[in-house]
Amino acid sequence: MQTKYIFVTGGVVSSLGKGIISASIGKLLQARGYKVTIQKFDPYINIDPGTLNPYEHGECYVTADGMETDLDLGHYERFTGIETTCHNSITTGRIYKTVIDRERHGDYLGKTIQVVPHITDEIKRRMLREDVEGEALDFVITEVGGTIGDIESAPFMEAIRQLRWQLGHDSVCVHLTYVPYLKAADELKTKPTQHSVKELQGMGIQPDILVLRTERHLDDSLRMKVASFCNVDLECVVQSEDMDSIYEVPVNMQHQGLDAVILRNMGIPVGMTPPMTAWHQFLDKQSHAKREINVALVGKYDLQDAYKSIRESLNLAGTYNDVKVCIHFINSEHITRENICEQLDMMAGVVICPGFGNRGIDGKIIAAEYCRTHDIPTFGICLGMQMMVIEFARNVLGFTDANSTEMDSSTLHPVINLMEEQKSITNMGGTMRLGAYDCQLCKESHCYEAYDNTSTYIRERHRHRYEFNNEYQTVYESAGMKCVGINPTSHLVEIIEIADKHWYIGTQFHPEYSSTVLHPHPLFMSFIKACL
Repeated sequence: MQTKYIFVTGGVVSSLGKGIISASIGKLLQARGYKVTIQKFDPYINIDPGTLNPYEHGECYVTADGMETDLDLGHYERFTGIETTCHNSITTGRIYKTVIDRERHGDYLGKTIQVVPHITDEIKRRMLREDVEGEALDFVITEVGGTIGDIESAPFMEAIRQLRWQLGHDSVCVHLTYVPYLKAADELKTKPTQHSVKELQGMGIQPDILVLRTERHLDDSLRMKVASFCNVDLECVVQSEDMDSIYEVPVNMQHQGLDAVILRNMGIPVGMTPPMTAWHQFLDKQSHAKREINVALVGKYDLQDAYKSIRESLNLAGTYNDVKVCIHFINSEHITRENICEQLDMMAGVVICPGFGNRGIDGKIIAAEYCRTHDIPTFGICLGMQMMVIEFARNVLGFTDANSTEMDSSTLHPVINLMEEQKSITNMGGTMRLGAYDCQLCKESHCYEAYDNTSTYIRERHRHRYEFNNEYQTVYESAGMKCVGINPTSHLVEIIEIADKHWYIGTQFHPEYSSTVLHPHPLFMSFIKACL
């Protein structure tokens, strides 16, 4: 089958859930046996989200090949199990940089470089994945960030307009809009959707399918009204109501025939509706989990999306352990020795979160000490692991000034130090240790048990510049903190744990990036079991 293309756009307001809808479409097509990939085109001029503040853009997700990307790629991977790459995340900055580099190289033979055709041609090339070799895909789903009418999105819309004519029935446009409910009038209003579609039509794009985001159920008469005003069939007007869980969205979309409508619009036989047995089993376990456990997230970003993958990984592991994980964010800037007991006393487990910079680290160190001395199951990730190392040095090894050179370059005991290959780097964007690296596990460790004793070799994703200082490895291990995961090539320490504690583990890598709905990460599974 020739590759088909699905474009997902959004209107009215942002944060409607285009990423969840895109991931749901991918999951439904996968269930029908098609090979799918999903890519995100973001209109901002940053080359990638790696230098963006989490308060502005949520977490930075990292692919296995080392690309810093938008958090929606995490949704894509969790829903579909696809391993995304640098080709699945494109920004305006990357597009323009490519075109400008070619112009500087002389590739355009003296032509005047313009948004149309040069920028739009590069966007089209990326949407068609012409720069990706060896792929044999049935469907490419392209989500465009932002909202219709944004000036930044105009080149992407023009590229889609051209591709719709070029591809014909091999492409469809799915447009996500919002139907607000006015309490005073007790009415659902379709006018914002009509204006959004009109804006899209003004750009030369007629949507094939409308997904209406709503907090209340939409009856057929309202859907018919939208269909008639927006020039689409009634079956092509699908509603996306608020669900108790985002993982119910694919099932809701399947019940309304979204995947079938997409196939019919492309002239593809629909066939039988796939049962999605494993997915329904997961949802059944999720809905029947009655027992609750409290888990603390100790971090400095008081924003849900800043730790999105960690939150989802905890929830997934909870479901498979038949419990509901109640996550409590604790701002590390507000933690003191005087209040740490009341902050953590009711917690079954604690995650010390990743991050960068000096802000909030004292609270993380205090939390690490409290968890270690009270034997609370503790999971430190990246900077969280480094704070566990620093706390141990200060309070067990007696190195009272121990620190990371990120925080104090003059410390006499740099137990966390800048990696050697990072010392000559001056640019900030895309220059960290990024992507998946090998790690060899010690067989006599909790971690080896967590990975089901299947192999001593694992491969996990990283995003950091600083690393455990191997000069201190012997003294740490003699005092009880073992280095149980080592990179076999660089000999960098990837995992530390205290064996005589119930569950006290820190990883330099980010296990949350590879936890999916059908395959929760083994370390999160083991952590939740320890919390129980």
